[in-house]
Amino acid sequence: MTGRVTLVGGGPGREDLLTLAAARALAVADVVLFDRLAPHERLHELAPGAELVDVGKRPGHHAVPQHEIEALLVGHALAGRHVVRLKGGDPYVLGRGGEEVLACHAAGVPVEVIPGVTSAVAVPGAAGIPLTHRGISHLFTVVSGHAPLTEHELEHLAGLGGTIVVLMGVNSLPALTAGLARFGMSAHMPVAIVERGFSAGQRTTIGDLAGIVVAAGRARVTSPAVVVIGEVVRLAHDGDASAAELMDRAAGFAAVAG
Repeated sequence: MTGRVTLVGGGPGREDLLTLAAARALAVADVVLFDRLAPHERLHELAPGAELVDVGKRPGHHAVPQHEIEALLVGHALAGRHVVRLKGGDPYVLGRGGEEVLACHAAGVPVEVIPGVTSAVAVPGAAGIPLTHRGISHLFTVVSGHAPLTEHELEHLAGLGGTIVVLMGVNSLPALTAGLARFGMSAHMPVAIVERGFSAGQRTTIGDLAGIVVAAGRARVTSPAVVVIGEVVRLAHDGDASAAELMDRAAGFAAVAG
């Protein structure tokens, strides 16, 4: 008898941001394949009796390649088990959830997707940065920083306006900021990097387009982090400093970069 697969969006890593539907799916799982950025510290309680399998990827190191993850999903389901694939954020926001759904469909395995709170929205919010704000920004664009953007993509992004949110963008930040500047984005455009959102170590580093690479280097910024580019960054307040203080720091970093 064929089992089933449930792709669960685990949100930005904090257990209390799991949806009720996610908690229900975990409670009846036979097997849980979980990612590094998913809330997994108490999985033995959230999924009692389930086999727990760590398939998390780290920058530059994929201990379990994507095709093997898909094979595990399908294999366990064909053996009659209910498999929960617990992912960080939302399965369909730069999470390769679409590939896993297609693998299940190809094998004739029933699959359900439970949405999660994407870090693209939640992590800037945790730092007090609204992605849209009346009179400042009425749109936002989410892009992956995992691979360099093409010249055409950079040109389009620089001219689009609104707010840009970059996931997995710490390593590609120099190329991204240089590219946006090359296509006309102001050197004074505010930029924020929010590290480890919703954790005890959450931290916000703020600069402008010209100075953020220097600021990130001075602060020793590391992944996981979300980059926000846009005027809404001026509203930032992460609980450690006022928005005015943060922008003063940004001005200082810009002066260093200049």
